[in-house]
Amino acid sequence: MSEQQKYNINLDRKFGFLELIDVPSLIEGCTENWYNQTLCQVNDCVVRLGIFKSGEFHWHKHDNEDEFFFTLQGRFIIELEDASIVLEPYQGFTVPRGVLHRTRVNEPTAIIMLEGASVQPTGD
Repeated sequence: MSEQQKYNINLDRKFGFLELIDVPSLIEGCTENWYNQTLCQVNDCVVRLGIFKSGEFHWHKHDNEDEFFFTLQGRFIIELEDASIVLEPYQGFTVPRGVLHRTRVNEPTAIIMLEGASVQPTGD
C-alpha cells in the first residue's frame, strides 16, 4: 500500500486569515483512518490537524524543521529510537529536527501539529 493510500495528507490550507476554524466539527466529520489537514499558515509555519483512528506512521525524520505535537483527545504515542512518549489530552511534545521518530495510536485520537510550512510530513 502506498503512503498516499495509507495516509490522507492534505497540504492545502483549508482556512485563510479571519476565518473561524471549528476543530470539533472537523473531527466529528472525519471518516478517514489516518487524516492530516493543514488548517492555516501563521508566518512561516503551518498548523495541522491530525485525526487518527488506529495504526502508525512510518519511521522518518525532518532534516531542517522541528515538529510540535499537541493532543486534543485520545492518546498519541511518539516513538523515538530509545524511548516512547505518550501524550494524553492537552499535553505537547517537540521533536527536534534530525531526530528519527514515528507516531502511532491505539484509539481514536486528534492532535494539532505546528511545523515549518516547508516540512514534508512523510519525512526527508
